Amino acid sequence: MKKQLHFDRAEFAARVTAVKQAMASRGIDILILSEPANQNYLTGYNAYSFYTPQTVIVALNHDEPIWIGRFMDRISAVMTTYLSDESIRAYPDRYVQSNLSPYDFMADVAKEMGGERATIGVEMGGYYYSARAHADLIRALPLARFVDADVLVNWIRIVKSPAEIAIMRQAGRIADAMMQRAIDIIKPGVRECDIAAAVYYQMMAGTPDCGGSYACSPPYLCIGERAIAPHAAWTDEALPASTSINLELFGNRHRYQVNLSRSIVVGNPSPKYQLLSEVVVEALNASLESVRPGRTCSELEEVFRKALARHGFEKEARLGYSIGVGFPPAVGERTASLRKGDETVLQPGMTFHMMPGLWLDTVGITITQSFAVTENGHEPLTSTPRKLFVK
Repeated sequence: MKKQLHFDRAEFAARVTAVKQAMASRGIDILILSEPANQNYLTGYNAYSFYTPQTVIVALNHDEPIWIGRFMDRISAVMTTYLSDESIRAYPDRYVQSNLSPYDFMADVAKEMGGERATIGVEMGGYYYSARAHADLIRALPLARFVDADVLVNWIRIVKSPAEIAIMRQAGRIADAMMQRAIDIIKPGVRECDIAAAVYYQMMAGTPDCGGSYACSPPYLCIGERAIAPHAAWTDEALPASTSINLELFGNRHRYQVNLSRSIVVGNPSPKYQLLSEVVVEALNASLESVRPGRTCSELEEVFRKALARHGFEKEARLGYSIGVGFPPAVGERTASLRKGDETVLQPGMTFHMMPGLWLDTVGITITQSFAVTENGHEPLTSTPRKLFVK
């Protein structure tokens, strides 16, 4: 059976070693990972199966991680991971949406790995670790000590390898193609849902050299009155002769996602709106030019904030966030943010979505840039011009 691995075994081994070192430093014997992105990062596992209980267990005394999931998804674990058959465990279908708990099955595997009286780390803040999951594990492993290991793996993921950056460049090209497709079809009379359909097509079709995949969230098409809302849904209404559109789109390649936002005006933008776009781009560029290893996320935000303030504007929300491998519902790694007070030090290989969106009382504007930190500055991960587009 052909394996669908996108990284060398040595890279996976280095990731597992780094996680085990972090576990040992915190006194964690066994780590139970519920987040699909972390499961993918350590094993390569990729299937839309995370709607049922699914974990990857890492133990200090066990060479390989162990994947545990639904019986019918075992074949995906065989296809997409490097794991041996012994490290792929599947629970029967009687555990699915029944009064039986899959976490009893998972607890038995943890016991095999010495977990009955161990210190066990779990992802308390994860999207896929429910209160019921935690209660069931505590009941099944009453002598174990549970500790919060949320974002332990996320902080290791924050620095990307050259191989990861290469995939993110491809994701960025997909995002560019999606944005160009949207800009090409936007005109008066086109339905909002038809714009969304074109964007989705391009998301999957990708580029001639690399196909895409589903994103961590739907595209955001914030149009007309909804342009002041950052995460609005589209409708089936036709575009009027004059309106503004904020698009946030996501190129995804092998689960690595790159975000791209642009504002588009149908008709003629008002002089005030045109000026606002130029102010935002000026502040965005100033912050990008300040990117250097050794500087902090807070320092980047300060450069942007001061540039914006010179024109009488301010932004309450964070300026951006770390991005990388992701699954629904969100791509953000829940680690570093480009915001005041975040003293995370930039390192080469970190990747961010710088999102200087402004949602004011009557207008909104989103012109953004995803980038990688390099040895001497930054590398843009998309090439769509940073400007206001007018149709």
